[in-house]
Amino acid sequence: MNTILALKQLEELKKLGGKPMRLAAEEWDAEWKTLVAIILSARTRDETTIEVCKKLFVKYETAAALACARAEDVAGIIRPVNFYKNKTKNIIACAKTIADEYVGAPPHDLTRLVALSGVGRKTANVFLAEYGSPAIGVDTHVSYISQKLGWTQHKDPAKIEKDLEALFPQKDWRILNRTLVRFGKSHTSRKEKDKLLEEVKRNK
Repeated sequence: MNTILALKQLEELKKLGGKPMRLAAEEWDAEWKTLVAIILSARTRDETTIEVCKKLFVKYETAAALACARAEDVAGIIRPVNFYKNKTKNIIACAKTIADEYVGAPPHDLTRLVALSGVGRKTANVFLAEYGSPAIGVDTHVSYISQKLGWTQHKDPAKIEKDLEALFPQKDWRILNRTLVRFGKSHTSRKEKDKLLEEVKRNK
């Protein structure tokens, strides 16, 4: 695989991404809300996450407010997301650290982000990319599509991230996740998805 071909394939995936759709990381009016939304979106549909977050952020307008919330109240709001009990603990603890140590706004530093409750490398990278930093969030869509197109031979997210960093120019890193996620969400049938990916591979 070479960079020129990979960039052509990325452009094809953009075209095949279907109708515009909002992803969980997008369009929030505060950075802490973006980070909480990404945490809640793990293993949960973006559409569900967005609606849950709208309700959550009406009740808790600042990170400090969420940090002081009762766990049962938060759990009642975010119940529709998967693993809501663990996520309740994580977002309250995360909000507390953001409020107490970062004056209400998450740090733009990978090491400090992954030290926050509920924030893994993928979540941190998706957050950083949303705010303009060169970062690649490797989720299930990115992993599957990257393997299918021959961008990586690995299954480990950290190794996939390194392969993609080597393959794509840094200026394109931040769009990889959103492009591949939109493609994956637009074509939910595995058969349809694989057929389109084979066509992308053939268009050299």
